[in-house]
Parts: sequence; C-alpha cells; structure tokens
Amino acid sequence: MGRPTLHLLCGKIASGKSTLARELAAGPETLLVSEDAFMAALFPDEIHTLEDFRIRSARLETALKPHIAAILQEGLSVVLDFHANTRARRDWARTIVEAAGADAILHWIDVPDAVCKARLRARNAAGTHEYAASDAQFDQFTAHFLPPQPEENWVVDHIRVSNG
Repeated sequence: MGRPTLHLLCGKIASGKSTLARELAAGPETLLVSEDAFMAALFPDEIHTLEDFRIRSARLETALKPHIAAILQEGLSVVLDFHANTRARRDWARTIVEAAGADAILHWIDVPDAVCKARLRARNAAGTHEYAASDAQFDQFTAHFLPPQPEENWVVDHIRVSNG
C-alpha cells in the first residue's frame, strides 16, 4: 500500500465535483469529507452571500484541518469535497498534505458555464442538493474561479466535459 492521498476537487458549481467525490470515496480505505454537508448542518439559513460563505468556510477549514491531517496520518485517503477553485483554498489544502506527509491529486473538472448552469437548474428543480444557487450566484462565484496553475505543482487529473 502506498502513501495515503488527499483528493481535491476543482470545478465550477454543478460541474460534477460531488459526484466525482462519491465515486473516489468508494475506493478502499478512503473517507469522504463534504463541505456542503458540514456547512448545511452547522450554518443552516446563514449563507446568503459570497461573504457569508467565506466567513463560515474559513471557520470550517480551521476546525477540520487537524482532523483531516490526522486521518491521512493514520493511513486513510481522504476525498475533500471542498472546492479547490482558488489559489488560497489550494494553498490551505497543501498545508494539510505537508503536515500529513501524504500524496495529493487535484481533480479539475473543466465544464463550460452553459453546461454547469443547465445542471444547476436541474439540480435546483430536483431539490437534491443542500444548496440551491441562482444563475447570478453561479456567476458571482465563478468570477473567483482560478484553474490550477503549473507553478502550484499539483498532480492534476484534468477532466474535460464539453456537453452535459
């Protein structure tokens, strides 16, 4: 058995991050940690703006970081279903990888905006997700999206999706 791996997910809203996270977590000795599940349970009806999300997400990051590192140190891999859509979020994840002495893979799901929005509308209509986001919120969050850059030195699994 190799070193445990931290799986990170990069992709816009409704790109398929949580679906891929569940698939990856089905592997042996792998644990799924879902930001949306924690946020919905800890901060119900408190997230209405990007700033609301940032504040509460930072609190969650602080609380979970040592636990995620400990899980990796125990030899289990972790699928971190937290968006890794900004350099700051990826830098935070890097500190976990370094503290745990683990490997890491950044799964970048590259989906056109129109496809994401169509998926988002379908997901909202089905009521199958903890959060329903509008097209305007999609645009607001997407404005902060930064794909992984070569100088970040991640092992990247680039998954390109051209249509739904």
